[in-house]
Parts: sequence; C-alpha cells; structure tokens
Amino acid sequence: MKKIATRIWLLIFAFLIITVVFMYVLTNFLYQRLYVQDTEDTMVEVGLKLQTMYDNGKVTDEFIADIEEFNDYSNLNIFAVRNPRELSACVPFDIDYETLIGPEERQKLLAGKYVQKIGYEPRFDRQLISVVVPLVDQNRLEGIIYIYFPLAKISELANSGVILLFISAFIFLVVVSYLIYKGIRHIMRPLNDLQLAVEQMSYGNYETRVPVNSRDEIGKLSSTFNKMAEAIQQEDEAQKTFLATVSHELRTPISYVKGYSEAMQNGIITEGQKEETIQLIVREANRMERLTNELLQLARTENEQTDIELYPIPLGETLREVQKILAHQANKKNITLYLDVDDALIIEADEVKLKQIFINIIENAINYSHENSKVEIVAVEKAGSAQITIRDYGIGIPAEDLTHVTERFYRVNKARSRADGGSGLGLSIVEQLLKQLQGTLEIESVVEKGTSVKIRLPLMED
Repeated sequence: MKKIATRIWLLIFAFLIITVVFMYVLTNFLYQRLYVQDTEDTMVEVGLKLQTMYDNGKVTDEFIADIEEFNDYSNLNIFAVRNPRELSACVPFDIDYETLIGPEERQKLLAGKYVQKIGYEPRFDRQLISVVVPLVDQNRLEGIIYIYFPLAKISELANSGVILLFISAFIFLVVVSYLIYKGIRHIMRPLNDLQLAVEQMSYGNYETRVPVNSRDEIGKLSSTFNKMAEAIQQEDEAQKTFLATVSHELRTPISYVKGYSEAMQNGIITEGQKEETIQLIVREANRMERLTNELLQLARTENEQTDIELYPIPLGETLREVQKILAHQANKKNITLYLDVDDALIIEADEVKLKQIFINIIENAINYSHENSKVEIVAVEKAGSAQITIRDYGIGIPAEDLTHVTERFYRVNKARSRADGGSGLGLSIVEQLLKQLQGTLEIESVVEKGTSVKIRLPLMED
C-alpha cells in the first residue's frame, strides 16, 4: 500500500511541476501579448497621429516645438528631428545610427512605413522598445518622429504584490498538501482494511469481513471480497462437516466389525451366535462398501467437467431397464412399480448417468413407501423437454426439510439408522448428475401422503 501512496504522491508532484512550468510559460506569453504588444500599439498609434501634423516640405522649428510640448505631457518619450543623426543629442543613451536605420529600414521609411525596434539598453537595464515614424515629402525623408519607452520587467510589474503572492502561494500549498494527505488516507483506508482482511484469510480466519462504506470501485471490491469470504467460510464449514460426518459414518460399522471380530477371536461368541454375528459383520462391511462407493461417485461427479458428451437415448427403454433392476427390491415390500412413458421421447443424455439418477430416486421411493402400495413413474413431453415424474405414497418429507434433502449426509428422520435410511448421499449425487445432463430437479412432498420428484431433461433436437 505504501507503494501505491508513493505513486500517488509522485503523480501529484509531477502535476505541480507541470502547473509551475505552465504558469511560467503563460506569464511570459501574457507579458509579451498584453504588455509589450499593447505598448507597441500605443506608440505606433501616437506616432501616426503626430505624423498627421506634418504639412510636407521642410520640418519647421514650430513642428519640432509642438512635438516637444506633446512630449512634456506624455508617458512616452517623443522627439522630432530633421536628421536621424541628431537623435544622439536628444536621448540619454547612445544610438547606433546604422543599426537603427539601415538600408532596409530606410526603404521602409521612404515608403511611408514606420520602423519598430526592441533591444536591451544597459543604461536602463531593461528592454527598450522604439518606433520611428517617417516625415516624407516627394520621396525625400525630411525628418523622423522617434518614440521610445523602457519596458518594465515582469518582476517590476508584480513587485507591489510579490510578497502577498508568495504568502498566498505558501498558504495554498500547505492547504492543498493537507487536503491531499487526508484524501490519500481516506482513499487508502479501505485498501488497508482489505489488505489486513486478506492476510487474516491467509491465516485461516474465514470469518473476516471488511466494511463497505461506498459504492465506487473500492466499495464494489470490498463487497465482492465479503461475498468471496462468505462462500469460502461456508465451503470450509461444509468441508469440516463433511469430513466429520464421513468419519462418523465409517467409525460406526468399523466399530461393529472390529468388536464382533475380536469377540469371535476371543471365544466370547458362542457357536449358536456365530451365524448371526457373521451376518452382522457382512452387513456392516456392505455398508462401508456402499458408503465408500457413493463417496467416490460423488467426488468423481463433482470433479468431472459439466460439458460431457450427450447422445440420443430412448427414454422408454432406459426406464424399463431400471424397472427390471428394481423389481426384486420392490417385491420385498409388495410395492408395484407403475410405468407410463411416451415411447416417442428421445432425450440427449448419458445412459450410465441417466440410469443412476433413476435408480437413486426410485430406490428412495421404495424405501420410504408403505408396504402394499405403489410407485408411479410417468414420462411425458412438456414445454419442449421430457418430464419424468416419480411419485410414491409413503411417509413424505416435512416442508422444513425439503430445501435440504439434496445436501450431503442430510437425513429427514434423524432417528432412523444408516442401515435403514441409507447414507444420505443419493440425492446429492442425483443433483450433480443432473447438472451434467443439463437437467433440473424439483421435489414436492406432503407428510404421510407421499413425495413427487419431477425431473426435466432436454429432448433431442430435430
């Protein structure tokens, strides 16, 4: 963050330097255009007006006297002479006649045009601007009107207010520096908070949040960070819960297998109890195997790319195969599997994943149905998709549990054992598989009246 602050300071400093240079250039520009140019224009205007007093012919003493009288009341220095060389006796500085009126300047004067000169004069220690206005009669230079004025320096123009200017500039810089300092601190504060929060996150403190005090880019960044931190925290809690649940689920059957195996090994189990004990050990081993397989299937499903290859599958044939697979399980509870499917439905899917979806849902329907009831499987076309409805008339699911049934290891009836109620991973696997098949899942249920599961899958395009 210090580097960013340094960059901001350097940027501001660069702008101040540019401002100073710009003001220097602007000041010189205004000096040349407003002061020097205005002075020159005034001198030319006065010279041309005085020129109109000349009546041709020789330059008379009366004309020279009138110019001298005008000079007494003017802020300009004005002289009229018959010969330009006479100027040396009129002005209080040396004049280089050849420089003042060379061949080119003489031609201009003979043409009735004025000549303007500007140069440094050591006596005055400043620039001197002069205007030579010709007095011409029949292409003969009878005399000139010479006007000069020592230009004031920029420092002299501002001399009266230079101290006030420096004081004002100093106060301005102090105020601006303070405001910039406070502004940078205000801008950097949320970034500093964000940096500290990121460091806390790196140490595993996922409860860290940053305050959002604005709606600008930094505010949006802070808000996004909070959402990310919340998602990471939820994922971390879910992972911890998942690991704890897996450990608990595996510990129970392992404890059974280990305990009864040691009892048999130590001769605690009698000959009459061995058969029952072996069946219990086999049952718990099957539970571990099923749980492990489901965990592997869930992990594999979550890691697979959602963009898998889908191909046309006759929906009716797949449902009939699933019906045959689960027929024995349904017959144990005297449950009828009723199938009504439109054989014209051809969907885009993966057959292995599709069968697993139907098996998991129909198995749940059988497990939670009352004996001597039925499970209905109906497949129809609806809104350009295939809708498969699997309905049972069993114990149902409470409304407060419906939104959680697809969570890993979630069980509606906490009192039922894992042997009776399954691992709680079936619907999680179904939800992940449906995402890969671009399908949707909808569950409706009423306690003691049954559950309806609706699956929508895309039909094959014509």
